[in-house]
Amino acid sequence: MLPARVRTGGGEESLFDLEDYIAELVVGEDSKLAGRKLGEIDKETDEADVAVIDLARGKTRFSASNRHLEIRPGDVLIVEAGPEGLDKFRGLAKLEVAGEKRTGSTTGEGMGLAEVVVPRDNRLEGRSVLGVQLLHRQGVGLLSVSRHGQRFYQHLDRLTIHAGDILLLYGAADRLADITRWLGALPLAARGVNVTQHNRAALTVAIFALALVAASFAVVPLPIALGVVVALYVATDIVPICEVYDHIEWPVVVLLGSMIPLGVALEDSGSTTLIAEGIVDLTHGLPAATVLFVLMVVIMTLSDVLNNTATAVIGVPIAIDIAHSLNVSPDPFLMAVASSCAFLTPIGHKNNTLILGPGGYAFSDYWRMGLPLEILIVATGVPAILVFWPL
Repeated sequence: MLPARVRTGGGEESLFDLEDYIAELVVGEDSKLAGRKLGEIDKETDEADVAVIDLARGKTRFSASNRHLEIRPGDVLIVEAGPEGLDKFRGLAKLEVAGEKRTGSTTGEGMGLAEVVVPRDNRLEGRSVLGVQLLHRQGVGLLSVSRHGQRFYQHLDRLTIHAGDILLLYGAADRLADITRWLGALPLAARGVNVTQHNRAALTVAIFALALVAASFAVVPLPIALGVVVALYVATDIVPICEVYDHIEWPVVVLLGSMIPLGVALEDSGSTTLIAEGIVDLTHGLPAATVLFVLMVVIMTLSDVLNNTATAVIGVPIAIDIAHSLNVSPDPFLMAVASSCAFLTPIGHKNNTLILGPGGYAFSDYWRMGLPLEILIVATGVPAILVFWPL
């Protein structure tokens, strides 16, 4: 339903297309790959979207095409992948980064990744990471290198760095910026690449699930339950306290702070009552279910122009007034407001806006795909609301 739009080379997007990295990951004693053959690890490599190129054992290097070769503790896997894939594969297979124990943490707590470009006349150019003693002096390890898709046949710490190489550094998150400046390298724009604490995944999910269960059974209100989750995440170092502020969606907070008074003003001035009476008059003599349908269409149309959060703030008092006018339960009308979706424009929701450029979409594409989706949502949503929240 969407036309294929082929981009020609040389555009802005092509300037930021990064090749996959070449990385070295060490097989530890507790690795899931130890004792298995190269041909038996396809499940892990496919799930993380990485390609194993070679296996290094001491000074000997074996090709990954030797699928019957047994992987032993101490072996080094040379893999090709993006930053997210490397981090995921490291966690799935319980692999180690070379020199990880000297970077300050083996659990990933407070650790981070930084992508930097080596410019000309840099202290790294023409030297190896081992020669610069990056790990010994700064406590930062070189996780991987990207050089226009080239593959390397020597260990990364002995690889001669060239101008234009992209390095993926692994170390303490609060020191990476200073170390980048010390190196004289140029940091790439952050792509949200983080070091995942795979050993804390079960604890993270358990804390969040417990909060949802407690809120679902009305043990504590949901805002308090989620506040406790944040406090426990900080207390257990799942989220470093220095990152809490950065992870707050301040635009949403400011938007809510500015739109709630607007909603109150509309309600106090009688505007919401006027809108509600207009909808009731428009559907005079029709069943309440039809009024619910009309309200849902109006709210969804409004969401395509306004932010969905702002639409909810404005729509809730309208829904309550309509329910009072019809002398029915307000629950289904509130759910109609909550079910509003914005698929018709790129400005209705931030997700729509985010994919506009990278996807090569035009404004009309949102109508082409969004209108059938919204019709489907209304057609299934109204009957479902009436079943679970009867009038």
